[in-house]
Amino acid sequence: MKPSALLYRNFLAMETEELIRTYPIDGVVLMGGCDKTTPGLLMGATSANVPAIYFPAGPMLRGNFAGEPLGSGSDTWKYWDERRAGNISDDQWREVEAGIARSYGHCMTMGTASTMTAMVDALGMSLTGASSILAADSSHKRMAAATGRRIVDMVWEDLKPADIQTRKAFENAVIGSMAMGGSTNAIIHLLALSRRAGSPVTLDEFDALSARAPVLANIRPSGDTYLMEDFFYAGGLRALLGEVRDLLHLDCVTASGQTLGEGIAGASIYNDDVIRRRNNPVSAEGSLAVLKGNLAPGGAVMKPAAANPKFLKHTGPALVFDSYPEIKRACEDPDLDVTEDTILILRNAGPIGGPGMPEWGMLPLPIKLVKQGVRDMVRLSDARMSGTSYGACVLHCAPEAFIGGPLALVNTGDLISIDVAQRSIHLHVSDEDLALRRAAWVPPEPRFERGFGWMVAQHIEQADKGCDLDFASSEFGRTTPMPEATL
Repeated sequence: MKPSALLYRNFLAMETEELIRTYPIDGVVLMGGCDKTTPGLLMGATSANVPAIYFPAGPMLRGNFAGEPLGSGSDTWKYWDERRAGNISDDQWREVEAGIARSYGHCMTMGTASTMTAMVDALGMSLTGASSILAADSSHKRMAAATGRRIVDMVWEDLKPADIQTRKAFENAVIGSMAMGGSTNAIIHLLALSRRAGSPVTLDEFDALSARAPVLANIRPSGDTYLMEDFFYAGGLRALLGEVRDLLHLDCVTASGQTLGEGIAGASIYNDDVIRRRNNPVSAEGSLAVLKGNLAPGGAVMKPAAANPKFLKHTGPALVFDSYPEIKRACEDPDLDVTEDTILILRNAGPIGGPGMPEWGMLPLPIKLVKQGVRDMVRLSDARMSGTSYGACVLHCAPEAFIGGPLALVNTGDLISIDVAQRSIHLHVSDEDLALRRAAWVPPEPRFERGFGWMVAQHIEQADKGCDLDFASSEFGRTTPMPEATL
């Protein structure tokens, strides 16, 4: 969707809530898979608060190219850079395109789709373990039938999202998704969903929980080898949660009718290179880190497990761009004044500026560096990136540049430091100079003058709050009772 599906996640949430309210629905099965569909459906159903269960679409089969497995998104970026560098031919690129999506289902890397379905599973809003089942596997049909039977029972039990989505359940969701090596988008969606549910998780709390959870799923891009098909065969989410059971609240009720502890009891790991043991993690800490400092007082997000380790502590000069078309053009310039130490910056790509915070955060590598063999560098923006993306990308800078966040004040050549271990990001410019720059800053023209886009610009919250519409949060006002049926 252009310019960004996040712009319409909130639209889907509103539509879901109002459809549930206006039709004579006693219970609802939420069918989703790709990226924003999962949080959009859950956010709407949470606000409506009738019995609801999530039915995940399931990952597709792994791709294949020249005898090697292909992962959705991740290998698209990888082989595109190889094509730009002249290392593969156009015919080989077409083979990659033909081999990367071999079946129906959502992306089979640990992208946003797999992350969010697993997060909802750990939260308790689906049948336990349902998120791991491949779309093309016969078990998926059996799970569909079981989901349909279960929602009928949930209606009789009057088991609603508010009964499931407790504070403890959200902590389980964070631990589960971080042990999976989940997408940076998980933060935005979980923050928004938790605020809808009246159990708000803050960015700092997310980071603290993430630090407790080792990455155990060796699934690309945080892992280096496997895909979701391998994860399913290795035991799936139930097995992974079993390995971190001491970090979970096992007494949380789930949509299955059991507690989480009962749902994962007896699960086994069948391949401990795909689902690692605690003594041999992919990463000792969760897959995401929240950085704060004078450049991102509201926070910025990074995925250290998917970055070149040498960039986890780095200082370099900024090279600033104000739009995505501008940076795309510049990165194709073989004479661009850039080195591997440069920090590429894209601004005006946030919730309002994007608009809708597009997945531009895995900024293109300059062709000059690609031809030198460079495959990673620090990239900083107020945008998001696809969960299938990778690299030393610092994202979600809050507040965004479009509304005058500190990113708007950076000049090309300014030194910037990031230190993931210290959770810090710092612009080496004095407060006095920043004050002068702020006084001279001119706000950009609004993106919209009417319609849904205008409404979003007036009401969308910043990335550190989950980018929901402010009036949809439970903090805005109490839930409206369901209307009485009339003839």
